[in-house]
Amino acid sequence: MLRWGIIGCGRIAHRFVQGLREVPGTELVLLWSRRAESINIFVEKYGGTACKTVEELLSSDIDVVYIATLPDSHAAYSISALNAGKHVLCEKPAAINLAGLEEILAVAKEKNLLFMEGMKPPFFPLYKKLKEYLITDPIGPVGYVRAGSSVADLSRDHPNFSYELIGGSIMQIGAYEAFLAIDWLGDIIKVQTMGRFADTGIDMFAIFQSEHQNGYAQLYSGFDLHGKGDALICGTKGNITIHKNWWNPVKATIDYMDGRVVELSEPFAAGGLNYEIEHFCTLINNGVTESPFITHQLSKQMISMLVEARTNIGLKFKGE
Repeated sequence: MLRWGIIGCGRIAHRFVQGLREVPGTELVLLWSRRAESINIFVEKYGGTACKTVEELLSSDIDVVYIATLPDSHAAYSISALNAGKHVLCEKPAAINLAGLEEILAVAKEKNLLFMEGMKPPFFPLYKKLKEYLITDPIGPVGYVRAGSSVADLSRDHPNFSYELIGGSIMQIGAYEAFLAIDWLGDIIKVQTMGRFADTGIDMFAIFQSEHQNGYAQLYSGFDLHGKGDALICGTKGNITIHKNWWNPVKATIDYMDGRVVELSEPFAAGGLNYEIEHFCTLINNGVTESPFITHQLSKQMISMLVEARTNIGLKFKGE
């Protein structure tokens, strides 16, 4: 039985616990949040025991910590949890920049513990089904990816608009697009970005195109336009559309150059985070300290891409 503690009791933590309940051999034990009022609501709804301090949570006998705070504190809590001997699953982006991520990974290596950045798409049944299908019926080498997400219905008091909490569309949404581009096109070579700012100092909308080892990507992220949320992946023999919302994938269409069209569909359960959690638990039970899917190198590539994208438009956070 893997005993879990959660740092942060916001929206994503609620979805996480819904997924955790679907994974055998797990138990929600302890919770702590910077916002004390959110802990009581969480415990009343899902169980577990509220901690008065993060130190109380980390000094307990739990095995794993899920970090569900906002990005401003991801690195600090990850390092504290690893130093306390806990495996860590941390929401994306795992750090503000590459230096912060490398510090986390150094501690994880020293302590011989599993650290993984939360990135759910590759574990969804549809995404796995698509990858498996392409082994026997490929679209040829992939050379272009187009994807994005823009959500125009967020309240302006949402933390995504906070400069201090590392908000902005690139850091809050762009991590998904960065993953997709790197997963299909390989390591990043360079990024070009255009973007506009909100009065809070964060990027409200950004479009960034990137060159990779195997091709090019055109990506967007935003908070004031209603984006479609699908993804296009192009190879030499065909293309793939992962229908909206591609980061919670249910359906994909493969169009081949010879005229064939293949439709793939696969529903997901419990909000979808259960698949990522199950993978993470399997790694712990097998004594593995790095995911073969969300590798440490992939996390380095993703944060490097995001940092270059926002640096291009002049967005830096305090301390950088």
